[in-house]
Amino acid sequence: MTKRYDAINWNKIEDMIDKLTWEKLVEQFWTDTRIPLSNDLGDWARLPKNEKEMLAKVLGGLTLLDTLQSQDGVESLKDSIRTQHEEAVYNNIQFMESMHAKSYSAIFSTLNSKAEIEDLFQWINTDALLQEKTETINDIYQNGTELQRKVASVMLESFLFYSGFFAPLHYLGNNKLPNVAEIIKLILRDESVHGTYIGYKFQIGYNQLAEDEQEEMKNWTYELLFRLYQNEVKYAEYLYDEIGWTERVKVFLRYNANKALQNLGFDPLFPDTANDVDPVIMNGISTGTSNHDFFSQVGNGYLVGMVESMEAEDYEKWTV
Repeated sequence: MTKRYDAINWNKIEDMIDKLTWEKLVEQFWTDTRIPLSNDLGDWARLPKNEKEMLAKVLGGLTLLDTLQSQDGVESLKDSIRTQHEEAVYNNIQFMESMHAKSYSAIFSTLNSKAEIEDLFQWINTDALLQEKTETINDIYQNGTELQRKVASVMLESFLFYSGFFAPLHYLGNNKLPNVAEIIKLILRDESVHGTYIGYKFQIGYNQLAEDEQEEMKNWTYELLFRLYQNEVKYAEYLYDEIGWTERVKVFLRYNANKALQNLGFDPLFPDTANDVDPVIMNGISTGTSNHDFFSQVGNGYLVGMVESMEAEDYEKWTV
């Protein structure tokens, strides 16, 4: 017997957060082709060789994570949708994750030679630390429960990307590579919405669990985070030790690990707050996407706090 197929009705919203998130993501839409990356070639030429190698690997690692999210991560969340509108939001997220992965290639094709790009992708696909974190997350996508998959997704969106985001934000704060940083800031803005939205959906399911199941889920989450953090520290040391940025990156990682937990409705694990993060980096996040103004609010200035404010109490207000 053929199953009846129901048309999606955007005039009848079951969860207002689906509609608000859809509108925010559409409002933020962008493409890499609008960013004049070639304007950064002068800054790139003046960077020391070790910094060029570091930045290429940083962006390469981000490419792998966005590939995982676009090919397997978001798809794994669709098995547990609660509304048709939720699936539409996931479709939007999935497309933008593909856009993010493509944008890194736009950077490589502008700054690197063909041989350098080939060597870089060989490194991406074989580096043990990179593969460890993608295999850990993907195993959960393939074999985890509904809530475990959402936790893994939030960990990736709100935490694992940030070791890579640090370098472009550092250069931006020092008046270098502004167009590379612009792409990173656009990606960061998207990931902030993705992490809060998926975290919200996690909290709906989590709050329906029995008390003992909640405790088990919470413990599993903290154990996963600590495992990912241990690997991420080694990854940061590999990337940044030679140029002396590692300790600042670790603070940024711990701060964003706490933000991932916040998105899931859990208490922070680490003592680090925004006040502990290098102010150059925090300023790079909060000053917005000011270089380009090609869509209504894309490039017009954006505070990450606008997304970070999408916490549980705000969701409750919106759904009243």
